[in-house]
Amino acid sequence: MKREISQVVIKRMPRYYRYLGELLEKNIERISSKELSELMNVTASQIRQDLNNFGGFGQQGYGYNVLSLYNEIGRILGLDMEHQVIIIGAGNLGQALATHSTFEKQGFIIRGVFDVRPELKGKPIKNIKIQMMDELEDFCKNHKVDIAALTIPKTAAQDVARKLESYGVKAFWNFSHLDLELGDQVNAQNVHLSDSLMRLSLNMKRNGGVEDSDILD
Repeated sequence: MKREISQVVIKRMPRYYRYLGELLEKNIERISSKELSELMNVTASQIRQDLNNFGGFGQQGYGYNVLSLYNEIGRILGLDMEHQVIIIGAGNLGQALATHSTFEKQGFIIRGVFDVRPELKGKPIKNIKIQMMDELEDFCKNHKVDIAALTIPKTAAQDVARKLESYGVKAFWNFSHLDLELGDQVNAQNVHLSDSLMRLSLNMKRNGGVEDSDILD
């Protein structure tokens, strides 16, 4: 039986991955949970508890091998395989996502960008030409699509998501300011950009605190 991992722990895993990547760039080969906790501003016991959910990777008296832990967390996050991504909505946000250099390095390959505005048809974004929404069904039939990123108004998001679900898409990265209602076998991350801004405002009001956010990093 697969062990249930809390969403709070899952949310922290990309942050571990990012910090470990930065350590590798500095040619640091080994780090203790105490050193990592000071770097990430969390407790050493929290790090050990989080990693123990996946089996634990440290050695007492040695700490963590940075490269090994980085690779293992990458595997846990599914970054050991490629994910084929399409973007629905070629506005400013959609174009920013399509040109974000980190995604491809992490295995998220942008395969198509779609919009409803005729004037955008054929416009290149990097090496991808914008297609129209009436081409979407055929595209999904002829190409593997793992993830659809929605950067469209919330008035259209639910209908578009249901169409994509019927085309076989099972994962959504949703920026439409609407919490999608989809089937049990579909995964969706609903990203409300203003939420982190409001949390920042709250921290500023309370005590000037800083909260790390992984929304776009």
